Amino acid sequence: MLYLSSIKTPLGIMRMGASDEGICLFDFEYRRSIDTIMNRIEKHMGCSFTPGEHPHFEKLKRQAGEYFTGELKDFDLPLHLVGSPFQVSVWKLLMQIPYAETRSYKKQSIMLGNEKAIRAVAGANGENGIAIIVPCHRVIGENGSLVGYGGGLPKKQWLLDHERKHSGKTGQLGLF
Repeated sequence: MLYLSSIKTPLGIMRMGASDEGICLFDFEYRRSIDTIMNRIEKHMGCSFTPGEHPHFEKLKRQAGEYFTGELKDFDLPLHLVGSPFQVSVWKLLMQIPYAETRSYKKQSIMLGNEKAIRAVAGANGENGIAIIVPCHRVIGENGSLVGYGGGLPKKQWLLDHERKHSGKTGQLGLF
């Protein structure tokens, strides 16, 4: 069964989804592709999201609150990554990018073993439905520019600035 709820954050309302295995959705309410992502999860799981509470939500709410106040740097939540094997491999690699650091799409492709897979990596990032926790906001253009983010570039910039502010690191946004 899939459970659905929402939470208010400094970046707006975010939808939370969970299975008994873990959090499978944490994304911006007004993201253009939120319904597509939810439909993909439902199809894969063979059931629909049902409004309601789940024990995973309490831990998510607490940790999200700590993240947004700058207290939490690393989430410790059970996740249920629902996607193709390639997408899951990209999302697991995203979770290896340290707090307040960034990588390029090209670097992510190289780390996956295929430098030419930049577009596929970008596509998998775009299908990530677990924002912030699976930190696709930490992937930027090779020249250090902000490119592509399902929640919109202002939210991506906010998240990167927030992490830099609370990491104690100084300087401009860039590749690390």
